[in-house]
Amino acid sequence: MKRSTRWAVAAVAALALFSSVGAAQAAGLIAIITPSHDNPFFKAEADAADARAKALGYDTIVLVHDDDANKQMSLVETAISRGAKAIILDNAGSEASISAVQKAKDAKIPSFLIDREINATGIAVSQIVSNNYQGAQLGARAFVKAMGEKGNYVELVGREADLNAGIRSKGYHDVIDQFSNMKIVARQSANWSQPEAYQVMESIIQSHPDLKGVIAGNDTMAMGASAALKAAKRSDVIVVGFDGSNDVRDAIKRDEIKATVLQPAALAATQAVEQADAYLKSGATGKPEKQLINCSLITKANADKLDMFALR
Repeated sequence: MKRSTRWAVAAVAALALFSSVGAAQAAGLIAIITPSHDNPFFKAEADAADARAKALGYDTIVLVHDDDANKQMSLVETAISRGAKAIILDNAGSEASISAVQKAKDAKIPSFLIDREINATGIAVSQIVSNNYQGAQLGARAFVKAMGEKGNYVELVGREADLNAGIRSKGYHDVIDQFSNMKIVARQSANWSQPEAYQVMESIIQSHPDLKGVIAGNDTMAMGASAALKAAKRSDVIVVGFDGSNDVRDAIKRDEIKATVLQPAALAATQAVEQADAYLKSGATGKPEKQLINCSLITKANADKLDMFALR
């Protein structure tokens, strides 16, 4: 090969390498902000978003706001200062998060919300959430059936500031309240927390020895309730959760929890990243801002198919 030809080939190869590096750099940074990864649901969605963003050629930063709106604002400011191209956010409250999403928009950084909505439209580009009302009705019907359509029960509610807590509760009651022989004896928030649910249930068990069932707004509260019932030797009490965690899957297989409702965390997170990518490339997602993903009921019959908030 002539020297001039070798140089030409080398020049083309170098140009190709430079172009590929430049394209990777041009993809930019995506910030992924969620509640604490102590809850496996939030870790699953953060991991899924992180993996998809990297597969599409983006750098990522994964941050945790701990359901603290002030910390969330600080993290959004961090994303802005780092020059993030987009933010994937599972927010810290439907009202308290509006200002943070607006701040990102003012900085020309689009936000793509997952799991939790905010009480505003036109600020985030996408709000991709599980169909909490549909899922809650699935869980409530399984609960009513397991209870034999009668008996005293308790509802453990999530954080009152979280829109999902209210939607799930309404879905539960729109089904359960049709059955006159089912009586709610306590309705209390445990703030999505397993230790708090344990403490709440300890007190309720003492106050209501005739308790027959517990329906919880998420799986961590269901696990806390189940642990308190087990400590009190009340294996007869029916427990239903919501999320589709591996912990509750295993408890269902052990007959400690009757059912849960799977909300597909990884799917929503992946879709959010893909829509961010589309928006950054074309200025549109091709989707409406508000998007619902239907939930699935998990019982002992299909628990073996559940892993990391997805049916395999």
